[in-house]
Amino acid sequence: MASLVYFKKLSEDSDSVVYSFGGDPSQMVRQLTMDRNTHRPQPDEEGVDYLFLKASYKIAAMYNERNEWPERGMSAS
Repeated sequence: MASLVYFKKLSEDSDSVVYSFGGDPSQMVRQLTMDRNTHRPQPDEEGVDYLFLKASYKIAAMYNERNEWPERGMSAS
């Protein structure tokens, strides 16, 4: 069974980058915040789960490849 997660940058400031994410591009209702200095993700009130981990790992990987925070993306496995 395939697993998909989509994400989109909502905002960015000098300390953090906020993303919405979800299993469907039309229903990205959850949020995560990436710390710009440590590159560590912080979950929304729903906490850490598989979709959160999948989205945050993909965002961090894209940042490491391009040295910039991605505007949007997806991960499939």
